[in-house]
Amino acid sequence: MAEITYAATGRRKTSIAQVKISSGSGKIVVNKKPIDTYFTRETLRMIIRQPIDLIGATGKHDISVKVLGGGATGQAGAIRHGISRALTKMDADLRGKLKKEGFLTRDPREKERKKYGLKGARKRFQFSKR
Repeated sequence: MAEITYAATGRRKTSIAQVKISSGSGKIVVNKKPIDTYFTRETLRMIIRQPIDLIGATGKHDISVKVLGGGATGQAGAIRHGISRALTKMDADLRGKLKKEGFLTRDPREKERKKYGLKGARKRFQFSKR
């Protein structure tokens, strides 16, 4: 019998994470590396594990992730979003719990573009009256 795998895509800032969840021993692999190797900061690993801990499924599912773009924090947020979406595909009853915590909401904040005549998006050059 083939093992059932649930896939979903998560996004945050400029990061895109393709997440696959299957039943297993609780291993999380990010870009073919263990999570502890890929994310060295404990806070980022905690962000990724939040949806799994919330539903009480710690150590029950193997998670494989392919993530690209952005920085470490954006990637962690994208992975959390993808895991949450995949869990709702697996069990629709979890949707309310995950939505209440805000894990299913895509964080829409993006970097504002630089404007011409300015130093950045909003910073201006120093004004001189004379």
